Amino acid sequence: MLFYFIRRCIYMVVAMFIMSVVAFIIIEIPPGDFVTSYVSQLLASGRGPSDRQAFEAKLRKQYGLDQPVYVRYFKWIGKIFHGDLGYSLAWMTPVKELISERFPVTIAIAIATLIFVYAVAVPIGIYSATHQYSLGDYFFTVIGFGGLAIPNFLFALVLMFVCYNFFDLSIGGFFSSQYETAAWSIGKFIDMLKHLPIPVIVVGTASTAGIIRIMRGCLLDELGKQYVITARAKGVAERALLFKYPVKVALNPIVSTMGWDIPWIISSQTITAVVLNLPTLGPLLLNALLTQDMYLAASIILLLSSLTLIGTFISDIMLAWLDPRIRYEK
Repeated sequence: MLFYFIRRCIYMVVAMFIMSVVAFIIIEIPPGDFVTSYVSQLLASGRGPSDRQAFEAKLRKQYGLDQPVYVRYFKWIGKIFHGDLGYSLAWMTPVKELISERFPVTIAIAIATLIFVYAVAVPIGIYSATHQYSLGDYFFTVIGFGGLAIPNFLFALVLMFVCYNFFDLSIGGFFSSQYETAAWSIGKFIDMLKHLPIPVIVVGTASTAGIIRIMRGCLLDELGKQYVITARAKGVAERALLFKYPVKVALNPIVSTMGWDIPWIISSQTITAVVLNLPTLGPLLLNALLTQDMYLAASIILLLSSLTLIGTFISDIMLAWLDPRIRYEK
């Protein structure tokens, strides 16, 4: 197991390096760069320079964008080893500061959503499988298909409309007005917890619906196998039989993909975060991609990739613990 752990750590480092290269190259593929986008905005506002080419050349030299892509990449990746993620050209602020401002809120929503998804989906999936074709099974099936069909941002808009028009309650934002710019404190933390349920429910709806269907299908498959039929014939109690083997085996495909959930939740909440005015990494990444702010965009993508690798590793460990048949010595 120790050898497996060391080997996976080495794989993770190599994979993160490859992902950083791919992310940086993909950001560079679209024509133009940050300077092109910036000058176009100036021209659209009527404040553009008289000599565009000379102005763009001056800015590229100032920001180091006149250097080849590989030179800029190695400078950026070299600074990362010293804790420097580069400089955001659009915000005129170090990338580290921008990410550190939004990362705690982003992770809070992601972890709370993850807890909500599995705490709701797994029990409902077990119930639906053990009460197949019952009224409750049909009800949760309809709710599940609805959750998969309705986009998160549309669900957010509907909730905002209902809450504002019928309850005179604004659910936009993640903090009350008095805490938006305040430093972190117990009061701000409690205020955040009050605003947390709405984004968690909105972001987690689709994942909850999907996991309900997966859990139901996998458990139904296990309940029809011969070892379950034999155990029932021998008089094993239904609850003991259910949770000792079938549920554990049915959880395998869910646990194996659990590591992808946090980065997926962070990336999928972008439009929802824009609608609900949430200070998360999603809108920051969207703005960085639109303005071709390469250091900011590449840093966020690298962060999400790192979370994916770490989460996948944790999923593998949990899978080995959950199912003794799985071994990683080879």
